Amino acid sequence: MSKSPRFPPIAPEERSEAQRKLAEDIASGPRGGVRGPFLPLMHHPVLATHVQQIGSFLRYGTSIPHPLVELAILVIARRWTCQFEWYAHAPIGLKAGLPPILVDEIAMGIRPVGMDADQALMFDLTSEIMQTGRLADEAFARAAQRFGREGVLEIIGLCGYYSMLAFVLNVADDPLPDGAPAPL
Repeated sequence: MSKSPRFPPIAPEERSEAQRKLAEDIASGPRGGVRGPFLPLMHHPVLATHVQQIGSFLRYGTSIPHPLVELAILVIARRWTCQFEWYAHAPIGLKAGLPPILVDEIAMGIRPVGMDADQALMFDLTSEIMQTGRLADEAFARAAQRFGREGVLEIIGLCGYYSMLAFVLNVADDPLPDGAPAPL
């Protein structure tokens, strides 16, 4: 017997004007459709609109190279054992050029071996932020030297944003698409 969804999908014909506008904005952007955390977030279209805007910047508009953004997302998904976030972003990370062994080792909860300097820096920064909510002086200095202060703020933003999405997804507790098994 299946449990009832905590945030049941809202059929297009049942959406409010704000929900329809949100769905159009999401579908017309780089995400291409409403899925993942935006299904439960449709229940609060004002919040979802702001979430989607900051997420669009953090995922598609930062100064951080795309493979490193995906690496950070995987570290965050692993930290919160967010099955959907991992399910969605592991293939994106691989397509962006992350080595399969790196993705596998993050999934196992270990520090990957064989990372290049940028991968190691991003892994270490994201891990430290996710574990402590802070960055030690030395880590901040390395991050600022490589990514600039704006880049450090973008990394902090990635940690906060993808943690929030992990919370939404974990609390919604929806099954993965097509009956996929939990990857973590």
